[in-house]
Amino acid sequence: MSRTTTPAAAEPALTRLTDPAAEAAIAAACRDLHLPTVRAQAGRIAETAARQRLSHRAFLAEVLSAETDERDTRRRARRIQEAKFPRLKHLADLDLTALPTLPPATLAMLASCTWITNGEPVVLLGDSGTGKTHLLIALGIAAAEAGHRVRYTTTAALVNELAEAAGEHQLSRLLARYARLDLLCLDELGYVHLDPRGAELLFQIITDREERASIACAANAPFSEWTTTFTDPRLAAAVVDRITYRAHIIETGTNSYRLHATRTAKTTRPPATNQPPRPPTPTTPTATT
Repeated sequence: MSRTTTPAAAEPALTRLTDPAAEAAIAAACRDLHLPTVRAQAGRIAETAARQRLSHRAFLAEVLSAETDERDTRRRARRIQEAKFPRLKHLADLDLTALPTLPPATLAMLASCTWITNGEPVVLLGDSGTGKTHLLIALGIAAAEAGHRVRYTTTAALVNELAEAAGEHQLSRLLARYARLDLLCLDELGYVHLDPRGAELLFQIITDREERASIACAANAPFSEWTTTFTDPRLAAAVVDRITYRAHIIETGTNSYRLHATRTAKTTRPPATNQPPRPPTPTTPTATT
């Protein structure tokens, strides 16, 4: 019985190029393949690889890693920009001494974004100035950096957007766009009184996300007072029921961090004086013997 042998693969034909020709070929190929980081850094990485005597495979791995790392950085920046945060806040910047009700273990769990993967809500309750918005934005940025689709909005802005879309017969399209988000950060819930139509539209957004996608909201009133925002008691109860099911509820307290910081700055600031500086006292030379 005869054996069939697989012919060995022929070596690829390589072209000997001078360094300038190779650089031009790399630049042209990178333009065609949309590899801007490889185009910008290939020469520098090649010089470093030659000094460190890296193998060709190691050099190729370094070049491709540079491209993927840069793409990941741009992707994170794009997600943060698309989320429309009013300012940048990070979890690392939180003053935990001003948030004694937020244990480090809870903060670590929130930073891991597992609650987003599980479709669980987060509710931040507290008076104005107690760090709710800082924490809300920081959670959203952490989620965006982890690869989640995030959007930040205030309650008033969201209700206005929904009402305008309904008036232009675009409500279904807008609801579908919000439904694609992994996390909706809803700020200033309870600061405005919603008319019946606005309350119904907001309820629809909340209902669409129940047990499917996460919502994180910041409110300045306890649940018992949400009837001031949702004037229909049954609708208010339904909103509270949906937004608290499997939720992580964090109370930020009543002590204003901003007010405390302002008072601290005033007490530590040196008192101002309008008196001119006193001239130095002349010294009398001492006779030497």
